[in-house]
Amino acid sequence: MKRIILALAIMTFCFLNAQNTKFGVKGGIQLSNLVGNVENETPKFGFQIGGFVEFKIAKRLFIQPEILYSTQGGKYERSSDDLVLKQELNSSYLNFPVMLKYYVIDKLSIEAGPQIGFLLDAKGKFEVRDGTEPLSYGSGSAKAVYKTENIGLNFGASYDFTKNIAAGIRYHSGMKNEIRYYPSGNFFDDPEQIRLRNNVLSISIGYKF
Repeated sequence: MKRIILALAIMTFCFLNAQNTKFGVKGGIQLSNLVGNVENETPKFGFQIGGFVEFKIAKRLFIQPEILYSTQGGKYERSSDDLVLKQELNSSYLNFPVMLKYYVIDKLSIEAGPQIGFLLDAKGKFEVRDGTEPLSYGSGSAKAVYKTENIGLNFGASYDFTKNIAAGIRYHSGMKNEIRYYPSGNFFDDPEQIRLRNNVLSISIGYKF
């Protein structure tokens, strides 16, 4: 509780110190991939959009909390003998990164920080094949196999083209398995639990007010 109060106090001070605070919006495209005990992972394109606040805390040092709507997911396979499970998952999150930014030179900054995300929705579709013969397939909600939140670390860089417009690139590495489930049906003998986490590469454009 003390840490929460301290964090709120620091943020309040930063808001009051308006000359060192900038608000902004950002959006961009991203490539996400599901990583875990599966095979033939294929990334999926998605997007992100949201806003941020940039607090100056030293000459070249800034803290930038953000709130982002993000679409993520991926495709993968899981095989056992002649059977192959093909799965595609699509999810949407409300993500809250908090980035520490350092300007190595004028206009060019590097950044790193934690992120927590909260699941909004998830859908999936699957197919089980025996060689070339389809045995089962389906689609629908996949929220039951997801955890309601995930955490990870972000690393990236950005460049300020003007005092208002900036572009950035960022890599998000999931730190915990956010997806856990056993393959459905009776096709796999003694199936192993599938465990996956999301890694995301994003490119964005931002505007500071």
